[in-house]
Amino acid sequence: MTRSRFTIAAAATLIAAAAASHDLRDVSAAVPKVPPLLVNSAWLAAHRDDPKLVLLHVGDRAEYDAGHIAGARYVSQRDVSVSSEDHDKGLMLEMPSPDSLRAKLERLGISGDSRVIVYYGNDWVSPSTRILFTLDYAGLGWQSSLLDGGMQQWIAAGYPVTKDVPPARTGLLPPLRINPIVVDAAWVDSHLHSPKIAIVDGRASSFYDGIEATGNRKGHIPGAHSIPFTEIADDKNVIKSVDQLKALFARAGVAPDDTVVGYCHIGQQATAMLFAARLTGHPVKLYDGSMQEWSRRTDLPVALR
Repeated sequence: MTRSRFTIAAAATLIAAAAASHDLRDVSAAVPKVPPLLVNSAWLAAHRDDPKLVLLHVGDRAEYDAGHIAGARYVSQRDVSVSSEDHDKGLMLEMPSPDSLRAKLERLGISGDSRVIVYYGNDWVSPSTRILFTLDYAGLGWQSSLLDGGMQQWIAAGYPVTKDVPPARTGLLPPLRINPIVVDAAWVDSHLHSPKIAIVDGRASSFYDGIEATGNRKGHIPGAHSIPFTEIADDKNVIKSVDQLKALFARAGVAPDDTVVGYCHIGQQATAMLFAARLTGHPVKLYDGSMQEWSRRTDLPVALR
């Protein structure tokens, strides 16, 4: 019997044995499931004491000090964005270098086996999705989720808050496996007319339409669709249903199998729209420089409706 035939025969024997003892069902059940992008307050209440849980509060610092979910650590955008040593482009809220980002995430207590839950206080939805997008970029998106409705829904559900600040702890991460979901101006410019690529403006419609300017230019990237970041949640900051979000993208002209490439003013608001795109199954990318960079470049085109 040749080696290949022996391997096939051995595999067939193992499969037959497993099936006979119902092990196939057990093996399938043992395969880890990817956690959902959204969790609700009941889920968090049930898992709050999990030692691997890292809970991040995004919002105003005074708001955090006045009361937050027990165990939550305060995080701001500057905690996970560029610092002066990372680049000299003069842009706000850019992704740090991988080594710098790894250190920043470890300072937040995040380790390789952490389960990270990000939540927002009051109406800080897009800053929270920016944090979540950063975790996805760092290769940790599969183990990170957003608390639907944020602290407002947590309180509305009758769960307590505290002023106690948890003790600082440092996580341990292996070298980051960067997820290639951040693109630059050259990439966007070269994909303006590419099939299956939907460039989507996440700013308010007044900026997209050219009524107001970002920087010193009015208008939007040519061919871009418009999905304002405020459209992904209801008036209680609860994320809309997947069916509602699919309808939102369809009305904007985004096809179900498009890769959604988002931009906004500085790369924050667009992450809320991209979060909605992920919920509906779209691959996503962020033009991190967004209009703060595009508007400075007179060699790059803009369009008005």
